Amino acid sequence: MSLYPLVMGRHAMIASEHYLSAAAGARIFTLGGNAIDAAIAAAFVEGIVNPHMHTIGGEAPILIRPAGGSEVFAINGNMIAPQRATIEHYRSLGLELVPPSGLLAAGVPAALDAFVTALSKFGTMSLAQVLEPALEIAEDGFAVHPGLSGAELSADAQYAGAGASIRNFVKKFHEEWPSTAAIYLPDGNVPKPGTVLKNPALGRFYRKILDAESGVRNRGRTQALNAARDRFYRGDIAREIVAWSDANGGLLALGDFAKFETRVEAPATLSYRGITVSKCGPWSQGPVFLQQLALLEGYNLAQLGHNSADYIHLVTEASKLAFADREAYYGDPEFVDVPIDGLLSRRYAELRRALIDRERASMELRPGDPRKMSALAGSAVSSRGWGSGTVHVDACDRAGNIIAVTPSGGWIPSSPVIPELGFPLGSRMQTFYLDPSHPNALAPGKRPRTTLSPSLAIGPDGRAIAFGTPGGDQQDQWTLQFFLNVVEFGMNLQEAVESPKFSSAHFPSSFYPHNARPGAVRIEKRIDETVVNELASRGHKIEVRTDWSEGHVLAVEFEPSSGVLSGACDPRGQIMPVMAAQVVGW
Repeated sequence: MSLYPLVMGRHAMIASEHYLSAAAGARIFTLGGNAIDAAIAAAFVEGIVNPHMHTIGGEAPILIRPAGGSEVFAINGNMIAPQRATIEHYRSLGLELVPPSGLLAAGVPAALDAFVTALSKFGTMSLAQVLEPALEIAEDGFAVHPGLSGAELSADAQYAGAGASIRNFVKKFHEEWPSTAAIYLPDGNVPKPGTVLKNPALGRFYRKILDAESGVRNRGRTQALNAARDRFYRGDIAREIVAWSDANGGLLALGDFAKFETRVEAPATLSYRGITVSKCGPWSQGPVFLQQLALLEGYNLAQLGHNSADYIHLVTEASKLAFADREAYYGDPEFVDVPIDGLLSRRYAELRRALIDRERASMELRPGDPRKMSALAGSAVSSRGWGSGTVHVDACDRAGNIIAVTPSGGWIPSSPVIPELGFPLGSRMQTFYLDPSHPNALAPGKRPRTTLSPSLAIGPDGRAIAFGTPGGDQQDQWTLQFFLNVVEFGMNLQEAVESPKFSSAHFPSSFYPHNARPGAVRIEKRIDETVVNELASRGHKIEVRTDWSEGHVLAVEFEPSSGVLSGACDPRGQIMPVMAAQVVGW
């Protein structure tokens, strides 16, 4: 029995992390916007009400299936490294890794361009219409929620994902980042839940963007959107960001902004049980979801039993193999030859599947070699361990438009707020390595491999599901379990979201300092104790976590035969509480 109901409707559906962002999307729907318009409006609001998880200074990978077709488009909403960001430069500073925060970890912000690209190619509304809810909240303020404040959260809630809350950074904001303190410590103290926060500088920034759009609106919607984008990347706003970067030790230059371009790409895809699953390319960790599916397709998972010891063991071991390949091969395809066809081939999955011991947990990081079709890599690929804050929005409409967007970065703990603009720059460059042999090695103009990983699944009957979650390296583990709950165990979206989950920490983390914990499996306490004991007997290093701590999954579904739209949100964020996820449909 689910804690939350499955929300169903016939006209529109949106799911997001905060109730105000879901309300913003619903508002856009009522004004005649489509699912893309609504999702982008919600994402803009998320960047204000969950600034510890995302701001407009960050990134936003997006997957979209437009109405009337089956083709899925991936929007590469990832930042790029400045031209001055070289391995030699960081080494000259005595650094072995890119720092986890500050301007040395900041690349060109990508979220705004990703949002504008989505609106321009797949939306129907002006930026002014889509931005209106966010602009109102920035100027009029919003009531702080417990996850952002952190003032009254328990240790368990902090453990579950609120580590970026304001209370954990009071000293830093006061002593080092006064521009951040001016907004988020309004009276010098951690704002209690219910305190109204305003961000007038952010409001002024958005009005500048809208001024640019309105100035050329008579030329058409696309031209107006491009004018707003150009003011950010080629106008006075770019100059303000670069001046801020220079003043605070960053490497950004006007040329980096002028050259920046969001790409619309074909997604990586895999057919699983007749369902086509789409993910962003290997500049993200998205294909690791597909590799896990390819490995697991060789087993009768339903027969094993949901969350049985055999099931959790197999899923965990498949994850270890897929994530080992992520470390060995994934990176920006503009800079690295990623053998994606081999990685996603059935033959390669068959070879790799043979490495799974049904009775014993593996402890090594074991990448394969998809070029030579070898289950284990030879000397050409090293298997050594080289050395959360995100939101998600899904939306669909009765016409069949469906979108999954995973904005992140520009967190308020990442770098100081730019006083004139009201947002910080992101620190995604921390995921780069300063080892030139690594596929995710730092290089000028390169996109850092990101954990951000929206998902779209389309069945042969046209049934489409958009889903995703915050959670860093866990994203493509929690959403994998959600997907299998639906496909293998027949759960509806809400049941699949709420089901107890687990995750592996076996492989190197994407984030500074890239630590790995071989064999570690985090598992919610709701999973039966006999299962936990059996997993431990197989060699898994079990970490039993508090109930409702693994995941913040959101999902929407378009069912063409009945015309019913469904949506689900994760109660974990509300129970802990970290975020108050919301789904709205009618």
